[in-house]
Amino acid sequence: MSENPALYIVDGSSYIFRAYFAIRHLSNSKGLPTNAIYGFTQMLLKLIKDEKPEYLLMVFDSKEPSFRKNDYAEYKANREVPPDDLAPQFDYIKKVVEVLNIPQIEIPGYEADDIIATVAKKIIPKEQPVVIVTGDKDLMQLVNGHIVLLDTMKDKRIDEAGVLEKFGVRPDQVIDVLGLMGDSSDNIPGVPGVGPKTASQWIQKYGNLEGVYEHLGEIPGKKGQDLQTYRDQAFLSRKLATLHEDVPFKLVFEDLRCRDPNSEECRKLFSELEFHALAKEYGGSGAPAPAKAAGLSTEGYRLVSQAAELEKFLERIQSAKSFAFDTETDSLDPLKAKLVGLSFALAPGEAYYLALGHAGAESQLPLEPTLEQLKPLLEDAAIPKVAQHFKYDAQVLLSYGIHVRGLEFDTMLASYLLDPSQSPKLDNLASRYLDHKMIAFEDVVPKGQNFSQVGLKEASAYSCEDADVTWRMAELFRGKLESEGLLKLCREIEIPLTLVLGRMERQGIKLDLDFLRNLQTEFGDRIQRQEVKIHELAGGPFNIQSPKQLGAVLFEKLGLPVQRKTKTGYSTDVEVLSELAKLHELPKEILEYRSLTKLKSTYVDNLLAIADPATHRVHTNFNQTIAETGRLSSADPNLQNIPIRSEDGAKIRRAFIADTGFRLMSADYSQIELRVLAELSGDSALRHAFAEDLDVHRMTASSIYGVPEAQVTPAMRGAGKTVNFAVVYGQGPFGLSAQLGVTQQEAKRYIDQYFAKYSGVRDYKEKVLAGAREKKEVRTLMGRRRFVPEIEGRNTIARNLAERIAFNTVIQGTAADIIKKAMVDIAAEMDRKGLGSRLLLQVHDELIFEVKAEEIDAMRDLVRQGMEQAVPFQVPLKVEIGVGANWAEAH
Repeated sequence: MSENPALYIVDGSSYIFRAYFAIRHLSNSKGLPTNAIYGFTQMLLKLIKDEKPEYLLMVFDSKEPSFRKNDYAEYKANREVPPDDLAPQFDYIKKVVEVLNIPQIEIPGYEADDIIATVAKKIIPKEQPVVIVTGDKDLMQLVNGHIVLLDTMKDKRIDEAGVLEKFGVRPDQVIDVLGLMGDSSDNIPGVPGVGPKTASQWIQKYGNLEGVYEHLGEIPGKKGQDLQTYRDQAFLSRKLATLHEDVPFKLVFEDLRCRDPNSEECRKLFSELEFHALAKEYGGSGAPAPAKAAGLSTEGYRLVSQAAELEKFLERIQSAKSFAFDTETDSLDPLKAKLVGLSFALAPGEAYYLALGHAGAESQLPLEPTLEQLKPLLEDAAIPKVAQHFKYDAQVLLSYGIHVRGLEFDTMLASYLLDPSQSPKLDNLASRYLDHKMIAFEDVVPKGQNFSQVGLKEASAYSCEDADVTWRMAELFRGKLESEGLLKLCREIEIPLTLVLGRMERQGIKLDLDFLRNLQTEFGDRIQRQEVKIHELAGGPFNIQSPKQLGAVLFEKLGLPVQRKTKTGYSTDVEVLSELAKLHELPKEILEYRSLTKLKSTYVDNLLAIADPATHRVHTNFNQTIAETGRLSSADPNLQNIPIRSEDGAKIRRAFIADTGFRLMSADYSQIELRVLAELSGDSALRHAFAEDLDVHRMTASSIYGVPEAQVTPAMRGAGKTVNFAVVYGQGPFGLSAQLGVTQQEAKRYIDQYFAKYSGVRDYKEKVLAGAREKKEVRTLMGRRRFVPEIEGRNTIARNLAERIAFNTVIQGTAADIIKKAMVDIAAEMDRKGLGSRLLLQVHDELIFEVKAEEIDAMRDLVRQGMEQAVPFQVPLKVEIGVGANWAEAH
């Protein structure tokens, strides 16, 4: 027990909303939404585990209106009612706090912040250390020598120095700053046009709000006039922002001492919510279980570190019909990782860990001879194998000359197909589907170390569990995939694709390093020139990378109109700068500067740093389980986001070159999403356009502008193209108006005209959305699904977003499935024909190949056939193919 232990006060209402938006699409078998309950519970338990508080109090807002409503009827009037799926979770969250034996307070008519202020400042002993757990900046006014804030989401403690850094003033002056700047989250008005920086400067100079008004004559111009006009509003805003420290209730400090959870009540509640791992962990002894909760039996886990043990294991595995396996390595990069050990599961609860590369181990297996004995088993395609993230394991083993064959199931891919919104990590799957809490990697591998430094006993327990859980998940997921109509998609697309992607990653793509170095110099020189130009236009030097300093130059020094504010001050994002560029040259130059610095740091500098010094090739990582639409993503480096419309972006693409004796081939689907839309909707006008190879953008422009196609200008056609894709992306008048620079009324007319011409698309969209509202999910042509639970919620913004997501997922997801199918088919045909050409990259609708010079014609035919005939469409799929010495030239 500490000498003077701190009291932790949790802002429960803040926790609830953070939890709700952090975790989505979770419910029990009875249909009760549980995402906020689960997130709240995990956040609370993590706080207890990390901070180990001796005194703890949970505080909630009450349902009744705050007393501040009497002072200002519009107080928090901008707050929407809680989402439909959050409202029924409130009572359960309070029950969670109750069964965990944590004191909680909620007082009608008072906000949680006022209760927190009263406890921290008046009720507990004056010098008692207090930690207020919240993300709410308003509570910074309470900070003093013994009260700090803790934002667990950012893992940040805020003391008096932290308040000064955030607001530029002392904690007791925060309410004066809020009085001037207002608070949009609570609908506190403040003084119009006064932002956080100006408010902070005035309070620093004049001390408080009264001081500002005593020196009003020193503040000239419009700001001084606004201060005078909105004087009463400023003082009212300060009053609204000031926390009350006199909420009427009694509290005995010693009653806040942490107690053990009520195990029986925990078991009942967590079982009802179907948080089975928590029910086991907290429903037993009354105290939290150790890191490894009761769950799967480990009696059948075996460490194999000696020759005799290996011999017995080999006899056993040769009698097994299939097995799950997992690698343990010293790195996350499969091309650089060194093998530390291998685990195999042969049946539920039966797993073996083969120790191969532990530093300082007294007894372990010799690496190369052991792998030589395992190689026939791993390379035998007739033995079905199961893995979690097979692509990684297979690449690691390939570095040792083992070509793993016979992948029958990948639990990571299966979990992604079942619910693409959830994390496919194994510990998450075990908790969600097996009611089992796995050993955490961090509990086995100390920070700054790797798996080779782990003891054999700990490594065996950890790795055997990985293989065992993988085996069990595969057994469970096969049935789930089949019942949900997803097994075919898994076996015919995702699993074969993971093999193709592994080869692509290992192959990499070659870079012209000399060209990149010259580009690095060119971009660096241009960035320096831009800096000089920007400082001249600004009338002096400032940190161009600082949004605060840039905002001060644009809106305070140059007096440009403020477009939008954020919580931290003026917004200076691309949209804002693009608008301001119409009024002044400086924003235009800032955009150019940002573009150059991003291209240089993200691509040129990074590519030079990570290129293999021997081969000059760079190896990206393709992820199958991130995008909920089914699209692949690329990372380390991301080669899918290189700008292609700018001249500088094209320069970077010129750095990607073919190896000696090869050429790069680019094969790009033409308007695939619009063709998918035509096929799925059956719209006669769209289908006719693609069947006759007409210009669909010109057709749409003709319709929305009401002119013959012959009179459509390039600008009109561009607008027609924007409207075409806006429909695919589910965009409404607001988004379209911003893109085209027209009024929302005009944008709405364009959309109406579009649907008048393509009525089949309108009818199909209504059908898709009706189905989504009924089932809370949508499916692509190949059956890939995505959940859209918010589609019938009361929150208008969330509901509209869900509608856009639903329709776009069907179209974009189907397009993603098509190119995946094409990749699988093309790779198989290349293997069948024994070609030496290689598939290197997939960039959305484009495939990049490194083609042997003598195979160009054969590859052009093979790729065209594979992409255009990937699915049996009535609408023709069209592929544009180019060949060149580099990517830019080929594309």
